[in-house]
Amino acid sequence: MNHRYCNSRYKTIRRASREINVGNVSVGGNNPIRIQSMTTTNAQDVDATVKQTISLVNAGCEIVRITAPNKAAAEALKDVRAKLDAQNIHVPLVADIHFLPSAAMVAVEHVEKIRVNPGNYADRKKFATREYSDSQYDEELDRIHETFSPLVLRAKELGRAMRIGTNHGSLSDRIMNRYGDTPLGMVESALEFLRIAESHSYYNIALSMKASNPKVMIAAYRMLVERMEQESMFYPLHLGVTEAGDGEDGRIKSAIGIGSLLADGLGDTIRVSLTEDPEFEIPVADALAKKVMTLWDQEDGDERRDQDAIDPYDFNKRAIDAIEISSRTLVGPDSPPRVILNTHQAVSEAIDSTEDSLKNIQNKLVDTPIEGIFLKANNQEDLDTLTQLGTNDTSSYEFLVIELSKNLDFSELPKTRSSVAFLKDFSLSNLTELKSFLNSCEEANATPIISLEHKDVSKFREILRDSKTIITLSSNETTSDHAIGRYRQLFDSLKAADINAPVWLRNTSSSSIKEDVSFLNRLLEASILTGSLLCDGLGDIVSIETEKDFTTSIKLTYNVLQGAGARITKTEYVACPSCGRTLFDLQSTTQRIRAQTGHLKGVKIAIMGCIVNGPGEMADADFGYVGGAPGKINLYVGKECVQYNIPAADADQRLIDLIKEHDKWTDVPTEISSVS
Repeated sequence: MNHRYCNSRYKTIRRASREINVGNVSVGGNNPIRIQSMTTTNAQDVDATVKQTISLVNAGCEIVRITAPNKAAAEALKDVRAKLDAQNIHVPLVADIHFLPSAAMVAVEHVEKIRVNPGNYADRKKFATREYSDSQYDEELDRIHETFSPLVLRAKELGRAMRIGTNHGSLSDRIMNRYGDTPLGMVESALEFLRIAESHSYYNIALSMKASNPKVMIAAYRMLVERMEQESMFYPLHLGVTEAGDGEDGRIKSAIGIGSLLADGLGDTIRVSLTEDPEFEIPVADALAKKVMTLWDQEDGDERRDQDAIDPYDFNKRAIDAIEISSRTLVGPDSPPRVILNTHQAVSEAIDSTEDSLKNIQNKLVDTPIEGIFLKANNQEDLDTLTQLGTNDTSSYEFLVIELSKNLDFSELPKTRSSVAFLKDFSLSNLTELKSFLNSCEEANATPIISLEHKDVSKFREILRDSKTIITLSSNETTSDHAIGRYRQLFDSLKAADINAPVWLRNTSSSSIKEDVSFLNRLLEASILTGSLLCDGLGDIVSIETEKDFTTSIKLTYNVLQGAGARITKTEYVACPSCGRTLFDLQSTTQRIRAQTGHLKGVKIAIMGCIVNGPGEMADADFGYVGGAPGKINLYVGKECVQYNIPAADADQRLIDLIKEHDKWTDVPTEISSVS
């Protein structure tokens, strides 16, 4: 598969981009990744906006965005800028503009950067279906050129920067009717505005391709970079997953989308969009930036590769051969990724304690089964003890994975009462040893799992083609600083060898997190590695092995699976971060709705503060709760608004009634614990 979106999918080699100036902050080129956020205040409340801006700067924010939905709000930015300057705070300000060119023309006089959304700015979005002839399409482009050009010319004259920020949820009718609700449509929407800017020799521009779905966001940025390279454009990228939500889920979705692209060398400035106070976004963004910049320091050279095992612009799950590990667990092409819990225990240590612990956990966690548990066999005693372990229909786990230590004799593996898979590292082994291991597993009626280095696939190609084997990477590759690249090399090697074996994605501690063992850093590490591979359709078994606590490990694993859209086990929320356009308190509203609906497995609910991106961004949600006016809520089913201007006091119950009307409601189980 040809691709040109990054220098290497095996190493983090930073994409070369034009340097632009946002006030006193330079973005792109050789500059570090810049951290951004957005105020949640009304711009016309100047003192509150100044206070929150200062709080963001103190937290480490380098560029602050403020919404300017109308001319009055845009004019207020003059006072915001003046009050900040009076306190010797010269952080660049960005005016967020959507619908009104007149507001943009006022704001550009007072701030260092203008953000325009091409789906809203000078374009039409009424979800209308219409066929555009080429001449009609060109007429629309001429109209946009005429409307957008004054802002471009004034920004150029004043030395202002601009972000052309496409949102998946606000593509214009013209784009939607020609390209559909697709990453390609997002890219074309931005490029149309970019070409207008270039026609005036204006280049102080960054671009973004935001979506609430990490898969869509990743594909759109990759496609944008390839298209820009074809046209010799090298503008810097602003990365973000919009409407990511709050808590662990919001951090995971952001890390999957932003982290995946940063690991590929893409991205010059980032914003983590959380439905929380904006100051809480900064530590997450800072941790992501530091992680990837460490990788930049370690990489040199160009390993551009034009052949790849996947299509990087379209999600398709890798084809695999089915393997039945137990009567309850099939790893196959139509199966969701299976979950393994690493107990960090030897078999003899776990025999008395693990089963009770797992039953305790499983009784608390709803719809998140512990399918496999991972134990170590360090000596013969462990193998002898293994015969005492068994599984049945009431067990808290479905199969055992037993890692055989390096020097343990595997010529006669025990037959157990359990469904067992034996894991053995064959990185430095030969074909004879592998054949012996596979024979021993067959005699023991066990599933073989082999770990190896990606380059060993060709050495074992013939036997792996003919055996029912699960493959994973050796520990020295899973702990490398670019484990994503090592797994990609493994998948490429398997494809080249025509081997369709399932692959186990093991998330273990890499050297890059040894100095920072915080849970946030481990969460980001797991989300970037496991989430990015799953978004590319790669991976059939998953384990996150950085957590010693069983409950934390299982919750984190399933949350990453949900964030990547690989396995849905709970209610999904699309919730935008607050801003000055928001018509209700998003944080309390999101938490309140979550408390009432969090038990609805597989239901997707969008909670949107206003209509700017709401109806589009929640297009694949089942239900939408959107601010329509102060104190009023609009309820949606998909993109269709079915109830208008409901009093906010009645909106929660009306949403529940709507869910019930569409047969998506279930009563709360008697025993339930949130996995959020």
